[in-house]
Amino acid sequence: MLKVGLTKILRTVVSDKAKIGSCISKTFFSADMSPPIVIPPKGPHQASVIFLHGLGDTGHGWSQVMAEDLNLDNVKFICPTASTIPVTINMGYRMPAWYDITSLSEFDKEDKTGIMRSVSHIHGLIAEEEKSVPSDKIFVGGFSQGGAIALYSGLTYKNKLAGIVGLSCYLPLNTEFPDSASSQNSSTPIIMCHGKADVVVDFRFGQMSYQKIKAFHSAVDLKSYENMGHTSCPRELMDVKNFLSQQLSA
Repeated sequence: MLKVGLTKILRTVVSDKAKIGSCISKTFFSADMSPPIVIPPKGPHQASVIFLHGLGDTGHGWSQVMAEDLNLDNVKFICPTASTIPVTINMGYRMPAWYDITSLSEFDKEDKTGIMRSVSHIHGLIAEEEKSVPSDKIFVGGFSQGGAIALYSGLTYKNKLAGIVGLSCYLPLNTEFPDSASSQNSSTPIIMCHGKADVVVDFRFGQMSYQKIKAFHSAVDLKSYENMGHTSCPRELMDVKNFLSQQLSA
């Protein structure tokens, strides 16, 4: 299904060198993972966004975007970093990755063990946030490989979430749905955004995942951007910010 050159890797173009005035979370994280980067809320903590980076990036990569472009009063942003593992599609080079990628053309070779390990980690982060805010005030989202984990994590979480955001990504282990979907999140709003000029995760794969989710989920929306590649753009970020604001005010 997915057909992409092996020299391509799923990663955000946002620099992981970003330095911002954020604190390091003391929340749940796996022993082999660094603590997440956290953007504290400007006012009373009323909601949280957990956002996952793409392949080869770190939590720093999107933290600046959270702080500058998606900032919302009373919202805490959490940007975890994946474990560093060998990535087959990148000739075994070790890098932060939510799961191994063997092929982007054969879904039967998906790294289910790695995917489920990351999903369990994200479920743990969500559960930790529930100690501070209700689950229906918690969003999970991500870009590229991080977006794939966000979609799976959100659709399978045991408690109702505020919303799910998937940027330039696809639904992994898609044959497990709708059986694996949580009834608690059967109507949780989902926004998927994808560039039509994406040559890493082809737009049609985003469309296919959207159609798959739409078949069993009542509130998923797909937004596309004509000249955007495997990256983000101001209009997409505005769409995401509006999505977050709308769900928080609902």
